[in-house]
Amino acid sequence: MAEANGQASGARGWDDRWDERIAQALAFVSQRLTGGYEVDEFGFDQHLTDGLFLPALRQLYRTWFRVEVTGIDHLPAEGPALLVANHSGTIAMDAVMLGVAVHDEHPSRRYLRVLGADFVFRTPGLSEVVRKWGGTLACATDALRLLQAGHLVGVFPEGFKGVGKSYSERYKLQRFGRGGFVAAALRTGTPIIPVAIVGAEEIYPKLGDLWPIARLVGAPYFPITPTFPWLGPLGLIPLPSKWLIEFGQPIETGQCAEAADDPMVVFNLADQVKETIQQTLHALLERRPNAFSGS
Repeated sequence: MAEANGQASGARGWDDRWDERIAQALAFVSQRLTGGYEVDEFGFDQHLTDGLFLPALRQLYRTWFRVEVTGIDHLPAEGPALLVANHSGTIAMDAVMLGVAVHDEHPSRRYLRVLGADFVFRTPGLSEVVRKWGGTLACATDALRLLQAGHLVGVFPEGFKGVGKSYSERYKLQRFGRGGFVAAALRTGTPIIPVAIVGAEEIYPKLGDLWPIARLVGAPYFPITPTFPWLGPLGLIPLPSKWLIEFGQPIETGQCAEAADDPMVVFNLADQVKETIQQTLHALLERRPNAFSGS
């Protein structure tokens, strides 16, 4: 009898969860259809992010990549910070997973506004999705406006040199551009938080590059991986690597707006951030000997 009651209770619980999900889905669709949501000046759509993007991406984050996060307390509960991370993975999945980590792991449920390359915003369809997720063009003007408005801003200074590097160069940081992110932080007095991401290198191991096709379609590269293009669309499924993300100690910039125009100050601070991330990557790799089991 007790077992039967337990089974009935479990069935009701399952039905209740599905009823709740259906109700939430209907409420979401109704709000979209009636236009009862806001989009900010950069195109960020919080309603769509909360109702569609985050629930879908959480499945990758929690069950596929099994992301573990440390140092989340280094992010401020409010006000601006500039998150500077290593970039890798052939497809920029690391930027997306970092956004999920910032929102889901931080008690304040903050949103990360990622600065992206112009190629992303020249691509029809992708541009609109990235903007609704919270991304914007990696330029000084947008970075300054977001920081001055008190947002968390994410930047990947390696750009396509990092995300498109070959598997043989995994976890070796590439050149950090001209340090524009440092200048933006100095001008606004925003703390810089180094972020190290381990796991993205293994999702699409880049073994080669079909550069004639890349040139034809206007892409920075056209990768050859163990599964793509050999398996067709199935080759786009990322490998289930184990991810570790660590947020480092904030580097305070103080009130040094005039230093933003000093090339040596900018270079030295950018180099400090780069070295911090590189050392953290080495430490995380020691904690995760196996790329897929994490043990």
